[in-house]
Amino acid sequence: MSDYQQSYLLKRLDWLNAIGVALSAERDNKRLLEMILLGAQQITNADGGTIYIMHEDNRHLKFEIMRNNTLKLASGGTTGQEVPPEFQHALPLYHGGDQQHPNLTTVASYAALKKSTVNIADAYAAESFDFSGTRYFDSQTGYRSQSFLTIPMKNHESDVIGVLQLINAVDIHNGKIIPFSPANQSLVESLASQAAVAMTNQNLIKGFKDLFESFIELIAGAIDQKSPYTGGHCKRVPELTMMLAQAAIEDQSGPFKDFFLNESELFELKVASWLHDCGKITTPEAVMDKPTKLSSIFDRIALIDQRFDLIKQQAENAMLKAQLGLLQHNPPQNPEAEFRRMQAELQAFKRQCDLDREFLRASNIGSESMTEQDQQRVRQIAGRELVDADGRITRFLSDDELYNLSIVRGTLTAEERWIINNHINVTITMLDSLPYPRSLSRVPEYACGHHERMDGSGYPKGLKREEMSVPARIMGIADIFEALTSKDRPYKKAKTLTESLEILGRMKVNHHIDPDLFDVFIREKIYLKYAEKFLQPEQIDTVDHSNIPGYTP
Repeated sequence: MSDYQQSYLLKRLDWLNAIGVALSAERDNKRLLEMILLGAQQITNADGGTIYIMHEDNRHLKFEIMRNNTLKLASGGTTGQEVPPEFQHALPLYHGGDQQHPNLTTVASYAALKKSTVNIADAYAAESFDFSGTRYFDSQTGYRSQSFLTIPMKNHESDVIGVLQLINAVDIHNGKIIPFSPANQSLVESLASQAAVAMTNQNLIKGFKDLFESFIELIAGAIDQKSPYTGGHCKRVPELTMMLAQAAIEDQSGPFKDFFLNESELFELKVASWLHDCGKITTPEAVMDKPTKLSSIFDRIALIDQRFDLIKQQAENAMLKAQLGLLQHNPPQNPEAEFRRMQAELQAFKRQCDLDREFLRASNIGSESMTEQDQQRVRQIAGRELVDADGRITRFLSDDELYNLSIVRGTLTAEERWIINNHINVTITMLDSLPYPRSLSRVPEYACGHHERMDGSGYPKGLKREEMSVPARIMGIADIFEALTSKDRPYKKAKTLTESLEILGRMKVNHHIDPDLFDVFIREKIYLKYAEKFLQPEQIDTVDHSNIPGYTP
């Protein structure tokens, strides 16, 4: 071997080592395949090449990437160019519908099935394989496909995961097409082995990532299914979170001009948004699903309805006894007038009972704000006297019924609200216990900050704006806006965009949400993009930005 040949061989070995190192670090599948093919061409000085990937059915090879220097063809990989139509069809490994008749006439399928390298000096002189497709390609392009080196890429279990095929080795001295030498074959086989390991690792990483993502979506779906009133919340919040995050990234002239999340960081935020309510898996359904103020095992408003019927009947019985007493012991001079007066009082009492019953029914449903006047009316009704089955005089409403019916917002008592709010503490405990890789280490921070407020009045940690990351603040807005526009809540109807943005604007004014993110949310109309995907048509009204509190168009 001459000094030049030895030097060239050493240079190719250096290339092989460098390519191997690069392959082990690459995480993008398209760039990885491109790196494998270009590296193989560089080592062998091949004019062209292709890579086939094994189809999921293990019965076909899929044409994935193609390069040809002479024809200046580049498709697949990072080029953005589709593979030529004549190569888009999958290459069958078997004839017919079973695996009894292997396709050994095509070089790529032969290499895959036999798990062995095929080195052909001249395709036009080869008789063992069908090169009709190659000849057709040459006739259409004026090219001359001559030498072929086809190598199966095998994983650690010796399963073929793809095929690397090089075309036309070029002599470095005179530029003529020559066969692929045994040395070149050995080097490319080594590269193919390294490439297969890199592809396998990448497939494993992708598989674990897909499994992990599916698992967290499964958990979120289970939480949504647990409650018909918050169903879909865990699915919609991630969608809105990613919309707002992308808008903040693209806001290059505003407060977020230096804010950026790469693909890995966006996935981290997505995972956090899917898991932000995972603690609700421990929240009792009776509290999470409490549709009315008096709901427990059943809605106790039915018992109060019965009491109204009873108190009216007792009032009528009392009147009849009083009338009888008057006739027996002290007959009035005009009994008919007295009886009409007593009857009128009874009818007035019954009408008031009916009004109070309807009032309590409405109060039981819950609202976003119960007035002090309404609370006082509940207390007055509670103070009425009722004779129980033992003849004892009792209050019309029990202390527990009075307490529940006096709830100012929604349907939950303070104790039940604490149970609901405690889900964030459970979420923290659950998420902090997981052994995250470095790329997901901020999931607990992002997921557990959506109830914090910019002025420090939120929970569970009372964090202020400067103590929170931008992604955590993004999740806060996404969680609130989804809840405002949700049509599933039992105590309120679905709000329109205008109503929801007015409330969100007041929260900005009161320093509850991030003001800059709120401005992006409005200016880029993230609310509308979300609405068109998830809200009912009647919720999507025309929003006047000039009327939104805290926002200057």
